[in-house]
Amino acid sequence: MDKPLPGSPLRGIRIEGLKKRYGEGDTAVDALKHVDMTVAPGEVVGLIGPSGSGKSTLLKCLGAIIEPTAGRMTLGEDVIYDDGWKIPDLRALRRDRIGFVFQAPYLIPFLDVTDNVALLPMLAGRSNSESRQRAMELFTALDVAHRAKAMPSQLSGGEQQRVSIARALVNRPPVILADEPTAPLDSERALTVIRILNNMARKFETAIIVVTHDEKIIPTFKRIYHIRDGVTHEEAGEGRGFE
Repeated sequence: MDKPLPGSPLRGIRIEGLKKRYGEGDTAVDALKHVDMTVAPGEVVGLIGPSGSGKSTLLKCLGAIIEPTAGRMTLGEDVIYDDGWKIPDLRALRRDRIGFVFQAPYLIPFLDVTDNVALLPMLAGRSNSESRQRAMELFTALDVAHRAKAMPSQLSGGEQQRVSIARALVNRPPVILADEPTAPLDSERALTVIRILNNMARKFETAIIVVTHDEKIIPTFKRIYHIRDGVTHEEAGEGRGFE
């Protein structure tokens, strides 16, 4: 059995020798050539690199949206991929064990804020009352409880992103994948979102990967993975401002 990540009895994210090839023969493209990465529970790391370097492909592999070609991935307590999928129900894996935060919040426009967040645990089989209670607890932690009955169109951009973070956390996944979550925000709101992700990571022991080009937030990470030509390189970050 794999050893747990240092500092915690729980695994966060562990990727070993991950590869992804598109196509075959002379037209084959190696989008991921060799990816090694670990993210401990409670940790937020940055994933940076130029366009076409493999960031989006890596996130899609981790999110069980596309299948890697080779390697091994562990999310939470489970090996989900080891030269083939090891989890029979990938849809349930994405719903219950992985939270997603995107550049756009993608809130359902005809549902109010509470329904947008409570829907996910209800789809996972939890009761309406428990799902709404979980949503309200997160709204309180994220300082948007006063907007619980608002429609998405009534929220500011920063408020919408906080609600999308609540949705990502509501099923208490061991992993959150955030793809350019601060791109549409100004400096103050961008730093607020990253501060929230750090606070939520520590509170819920969640491992979070943030893909970003945003120069405003890169100095906040203690660790950064730089991906170049499908290969990851770990770098120390500045880790400023979130102690």
